[in-house]
Amino acid sequence: MTAAAVGLSHSPLIGKNDPAPDVVASVEKAVDAARSFVRAFDPELVVLYAPDHYNGFFYKEMPPFCLATAAHAIGDFDSAAGPLSVDTDAANALARGALDRGIDLTVSARMTVDHGFVQPLEVLFGGIDHVPVVPVFVNGVATPLGPVSRIRALGTALGDAASALDRRVLFLGSGGLSHDPPVPVLDGAPPRVAGALIEGHPPTAEQRARGEQRVVQAGRDYAAGSTTMIPINPEWDNLVLDTFEDGRLTDVDDWTVEWMGTQGGGSAHEVRTWIAAFASLAATGPYRMTSRFYAPIPEWIAGFAVATAVEEHTT
Repeated sequence: MTAAAVGLSHSPLIGKNDPAPDVVASVEKAVDAARSFVRAFDPELVVLYAPDHYNGFFYKEMPPFCLATAAHAIGDFDSAAGPLSVDTDAANALARGALDRGIDLTVSARMTVDHGFVQPLEVLFGGIDHVPVVPVFVNGVATPLGPVSRIRALGTALGDAASALDRRVLFLGSGGLSHDPPVPVLDGAPPRVAGALIEGHPPTAEQRARGEQRVVQAGRDYAAGSTTMIPINPEWDNLVLDTFEDGRLTDVDDWTVEWMGTQGGGSAHEVRTWIAAFASLAATGPYRMTSRFYAPIPEWIAGFAVATAVEEHTT
């Protein structure tokens, strides 16, 4: 097997509440470099680690992570809707491999996914059905959250299991870095909101539109300096990126849930997707980061990053 990894932030506000043109241009340049990296690597399979934003997973059953043998995108924030090109045979093989390696993995035969999964597929591949994929949900918002060490263990197990596939495998982490968008929380929620978070009642088109507009307005308020959200934290974001670049993945075992939230905001735990992706790559052997981009972008409520990495022996 040949392996590579990409970490890519996502934001539903891209194209809806953009920063200055020079910032957009710098992001597009970094994304173009990642696209070129992916084209050159030409993956035969993508293992995609991504979060959910209460569109597919709810408190009625909330696993810490879940692998899909089939998945369908809902099309929120103008992202693509429809089935992902899930490689069911590879998904089943990876699921068995993770379970054999001591990971208590949940498996979904009908996963619902949102823009957290769709954006990286659209950005890097041009669509949700352009490359065989194994989607892996990693919970990054619904408390209580488990220890970060278990996410590293998940990535390690799936990376090790992928070695048996004898294919070019791209491990892709979607999310992060520091950001604190207006995501609803169960604790203290009014009954209607609590019911939706527990049961997962699909919103009407009108309700979804109103919710998406609230997020857009939150981005505008944040960029204007009027907000109660935890600020983007470039120092913490770069510490996270340094950890991946230096290959010091065991350091994440000491990252506590509380520390991550204090440093990076309520949705900083989307960094768990990057941890899983880089742990999967590290399971195949030493790696080196080939590109790294970072910018704090208030308009997108995100410490926005793009990074690529390959096995050390890969030219």
